[in-house]
Amino acid sequence: MWEVTPASPQELADAVRSAAEDNLTVKAVGTGHSFTALAATEGVLIRPDLLTGIREIDRTSMTVTVEAGTPLKRLNAALAREGLSLTNMGDIMEQTVAGATSTGTHGTGRDSASIAAQIKALELVTADGSLLHCSEKENPEVFAAARIGLGALGVVSAITLAVEPVFLLTAREEPMSFDKVTAEFDALVAENEHFEFYWFPHTGNCNTKRNNRSAGPAAPAGAVSGWIEDELLSNGVFQVACSVGRAFPAAIPAIAKVSSRALSARSYTDIPYKVFTSPRRVRFVEMEYALPREALVTALRELKAMVERSPLRVGFPVEVRTAPADDITLSTASGRDSAYIAVHMYRGTPYQSYFTAAERIMTAHGGRPHWGKVHTRDAAYFAEAYPRFGEFTALRDRLDPQRLFQNAYLRRVLGD
Repeated sequence: MWEVTPASPQELADAVRSAAEDNLTVKAVGTGHSFTALAATEGVLIRPDLLTGIREIDRTSMTVTVEAGTPLKRLNAALAREGLSLTNMGDIMEQTVAGATSTGTHGTGRDSASIAAQIKALELVTADGSLLHCSEKENPEVFAAARIGLGALGVVSAITLAVEPVFLLTAREEPMSFDKVTAEFDALVAENEHFEFYWFPHTGNCNTKRNNRSAGPAAPAGAVSGWIEDELLSNGVFQVACSVGRAFPAAIPAIAKVSSRALSARSYTDIPYKVFTSPRRVRFVEMEYALPREALVTALRELKAMVERSPLRVGFPVEVRTAPADDITLSTASGRDSAYIAVHMYRGTPYQSYFTAAERIMTAHGGRPHWGKVHTRDAAYFAEAYPRFGEFTALRDRLDPQRLFQNAYLRRVLGD
């Protein structure tokens, strides 16, 4: 394997053509945020470190065109300086724009969907080295699939995203019991633009977060109180708790009861990316499934019952988010309003038994796993889970018949 760091779409296209001539496979990698081997290759590895920055801001169409390797954190800061913002985003912004969109990275939203759903156009280097432009009007069949393309259709070189004038969000965080949040889940989703919560296994405790647009004024989290909540409690103390739990698994339920009560209610108002995203310094392994939204409460209660009757000791909270249906071929929310259940284990802790049991529950409800997180599903499963799966694989056959962008992960999830 060797690495290439192109500095322009033309250099990227040259690298793809050269690899094809040498019968080598090609994969692009972002920041390595995914838990799967989606970007692994034995051939040519494309690093987009020099494909960064904003190409154009169009205030008439309210779009921004950005190079594929641009980290989301740099994009968010640059947009804010221009008085602009994405409508929705995930809770981490370390990923590259192309890496985040290609794997279906999402936040939570009643009406606004994943980052990929905010794409208005993209530029793709295909297997023959061509630079293909696609949008709803130009190559629409490619656009429908390539927004979450898994790196299977080509290498993304640039993305055009919808933006809007920067706005304020008020975040309201507060503890809530598991029974209350599940009983009122539909109402909480309906009443808030962005609702999510964490359930702490071995307890009946949750922490909820509601983000809604605000007329202001801005009232950011205080420097001291914000540091206590986000760094000391959410990262520092939690890191210690996880380390103790890894060394003494029997202590995890007791630790969970303390941890789940550590965070207090708070409210703050700020620009979007400072509300949507949070520092995540405690390392973990994660599996996440998208379920039909109406199945969420049942599946979550089954997960809780499974943990309670098992010998498992789970020291990491379970995250629940939502997304509206979208029209992207292999989006986890494709064609249906969705809710996400993400299970985590602290890095270095055995996770297979927990994830296997959780996955059994998720798949029984027609779940679709996040493309960049741990799962065991294959092409036969996805052909059933995604009504448009055949549409994607047919497009792949047309754009990459020689499987230049193939690897072991794609062979498993898309088939040969």
